[in-house]
Amino acid sequence: QVQLVESGGGLVHPGGSLRLSCVVSFTHFSVTTVGWFRQAPGKQRELVASMISGRHANYLESVKGRFTISRDNAKKTVYLQMNNLKPEDTAIYHCNLKYGSTWSSSWGQGTQVTVSS
Repeated sequence: QVQLVESGGGLVHPGGSLRLSCVVSFTHFSVTTVGWFRQAPGKQRELVASMISGRHANYLESVKGRFTISRDNAKKTVYLQMNNLKPEDTAIYHCNLKYGSTWSSSWGQGTQVTVSS
């Protein structure tokens, strides 16, 4: 059973920063791959950043150098530091985890990020 609770979104100006958090309820959290997804209105959900249990991270090309994913296994929490935000980053952001070969079918409520002047 997986439960995910995201927070930290908000309204920021272009160039601003936000730090998203996701508290995870899952027994084997420390050995999972974790990820942040986003979905903008009228667009498909996309994987923004992911981190395997060994701490190697991968990023969507458009956020490289601006976003950083991190995790605290003791707190079972995943973070997404977002700097130099752009209007095209506007979306609902969700976290998820992969224990095995597929992402969990459980999704949290997400957190809204709006970048606008």
